[in-house]
Amino acid sequence: MMTTNSIEFPIDGTLDLHTFQPNEVKDLVPDYLAECRKRGILQVRIIHGKGQGTLRRTVQAVLEKLPFVESFYTADESAGGWGATIVILKKI
Repeated sequence: MMTTNSIEFPIDGTLDLHTFQPNEVKDLVPDYLAECRKRGILQVRIIHGKGQGTLRRTVQAVLEKLPFVESFYTADESAGGWGATIVILKKI
């Protein structure tokens, strides 16, 4: 488990942010992805919710700056539905 501001997040490859504000995720996303990578989880689903354009753009702007992110894309129906970004992390 990872704890941020008394909220616990299981390190299982899915990070649900759809109830968060964009300014709340700028530190959370890098920390969560770093922990996933350390545990060997190299594909992560970040849920930002349908219609959450600002949150999605914020998450993806954070992802663009992380050196250990191989690639990312907005999920479609075949990758777990709309409202999520799929992140591929580089191997350690």
